[in-house]
Amino acid sequence: MRDGGEKHPRIMGIVNVTPDSFYDGGRYFDAESAKEHVRRLCADGADILDIGGESSRPGAGRISEQEEIDRVCPVIEFAARNFDTVVSVDTCKAKVAAEALSSGATIINDISALVFDDEMAPLAARTGASVVLMHMKGTPETMQDNPIYDDVVAEVAAFLEARAGYATRAGIAAEKIILDPGIGFGKTMEHNYVLLRNLGRFKRSGYPLLVGLSRKSLIGRLYDDESDRLPATIALNAIAVMAGADIIRVHDVREHRLALEAVTKLLRVPDGSRI
Repeated sequence: MRDGGEKHPRIMGIVNVTPDSFYDGGRYFDAESAKEHVRRLCADGADILDIGGESSRPGAGRISEQEEIDRVCPVIEFAARNFDTVVSVDTCKAKVAAEALSSGATIINDISALVFDDEMAPLAARTGASVVLMHMKGTPETMQDNPIYDDVVAEVAAFLEARAGYATRAGIAAEKIILDPGIGFGKTMEHNYVLLRNLGRFKRSGYPLLVGLSRKSLIGRLYDDESDRLPATIALNAIAVMAGADIIRVHDVREHRLALEAVTKLLRVPDGSRI
């Protein structure tokens, strides 16, 4: 999935089959609700569905491999069987990823960048799955315990480039690698905005860039009323795409599709063109 040049930003719709995710935890916890959500996201224009069964919100606890498999695989199989949309599994466990790939997923979205499970990289190499490598300081349980960086952009970029190197040495094709700076994962509010301001640094690696900031606390903390985070989410995602993001991971697919039609049009207008 190497960057091909012309801008075609893709929208990844979030399907959380969890009781405790930060925004929609419990809303699509049972399989039928999750399947209905899949139908809606596909109708709204999602290019990718990212289906996860374990919350990665700050302080979240872990669940067993089997419980995670039982949550995500029926939904992945439904999505892959009934829609043309690409399916991603949001997991850092190789056994879960293997079952998800067998059910129809083609992308492994690993918040640990292949760190937590030594079997994840060989699995991706063996199956030809694409992988999203995300930066996170610590674990979901500890990541927001006073995260400190000397230079957040340089440190996150160095980590991602090192993990991409690890992935290719493990046999994962370079064109199957996507990088994610991990907005909200072990960063302060200021760190998150600095990363967004400097997305161009991550584009220098040559890999596609995924940004996941939908409705996160870097938006909610701006306002006295945290209940409506959608307008700022759309604004920041539009800025991210202008800065080079190839994939945006969102809860609200239709609204972002409409907004990105204008952004994509702008990006395709030549500099200094005459009308």
